[in-house]
Amino acid sequence: MSVNVLYKTSAKATGGRDGSAATLDGALDVKLATPKELGGGGGAGNNPEQLFAAGYAACFIGAMKFVASQGGPKVPADASVTSTVGIGPRSAGGFGLDVELAVSLPGVPKADADALVAKAHQVCPYSNATRGNIDVRPAEFSAGFATAAASCACARDTIAAAPEDR
Repeated sequence: MSVNVLYKTSAKATGGRDGSAATLDGALDVKLATPKELGGGGGAGNNPEQLFAAGYAACFIGAMKFVASQGGPKVPADASVTSTVGIGPRSAGGFGLDVELAVSLPGVPKADADALVAKAHQVCPYSNATRGNIDVRPAEFSAGFATAAASCACARDTIAAAPEDR
């Protein structure tokens, strides 16, 4: 499958999980620190899972806005996506990621939110890159959130739309 690349960026990491990473254009420069849960000191700094979570959440909102621009339901200004990324050993060996996406679409009717999230999951570059490789699933929601799972093409890739004001 080919991609008509419209934008590229490059980042360089040194020192691994306890080093640093920066984009070559200087727009992003972060100190990296290994979490205690992975045997590190857990000091000041970010880790690759935090960066992935932030990128996926932001990109998914962009995907929902794209779907809306193509005739889908309007994405409210206060829409949010919380991406929770976990890392651990895989049963097949090596390490893998686990992702939960919680989508909040205040004021959007449930059926519209479900359709918007399902379509966004089909166009989001992060969803397309991870489909079949990472288990993307609904988050557990606290009281006050209505959970509506939107099943997508890959049976393992499920995202929850959690519109708040319903």
